[in-house]
Amino acid sequence: MDEPTFRSPVPTGHHQNPSGSITITDLSDQTKRSLKAPETSSVASVLGVALGTAARINDTLVVHHRPGEWLLVGHSGSVGQVLDSIDRSGFVSTVDVSHGRLLLLLSGRESDKVLAKLCSTNLDDDFTPNGAAWGASVARVNCDLVRDDVQGVRSYLLLCDSSYGSYLHGAIAEAAEEFAH
Repeated sequence: MDEPTFRSPVPTGHHQNPSGSITITDLSDQTKRSLKAPETSSVASVLGVALGTAARINDTLVVHHRPGEWLLVGHSGSVGQVLDSIDRSGFVSTVDVSHGRLLLLLSGRESDKVLAKLCSTNLDDDFTPNGAAWGASVARVNCDLVRDDVQGVRSYLLLCDSSYGSYLHGAIAEAAEEFAH
């Protein structure tokens, strides 16, 4: 069976507010694999990513967002390499969630202010430093979030069910309009 063609739920792949200070980029075409294993398994030690954090293993972002659950995000080859390095015998499962999960990158010096308009998370560096991973409601959509600064610019990855893609993208774009100065 052929791999299904990816179609993003977001109407535009890249959006900037009028001043260009905030960008929203659709990264949904990246491979996303859910990995579940007991915290006591060798998976936790091989990945080496603490609960509530994210780190890169080569070109794959590894997010440990729930006890015993990781999300691997990147290009299919790099995600495959990380999966190949793990002993998946026993109580270990992986599921490709690429087509069912939206992935947006919100970036810009005031991206924390845009996100603060849409969710109640404390986005101060002490609470959500670069590499932090957590779950929150963003514009009333349950999301997994990762602070993932890009070249020193504050940035957030937002993952949610793809059926909310167009709505969430629009809500973030609307919230970003205020910061168009």
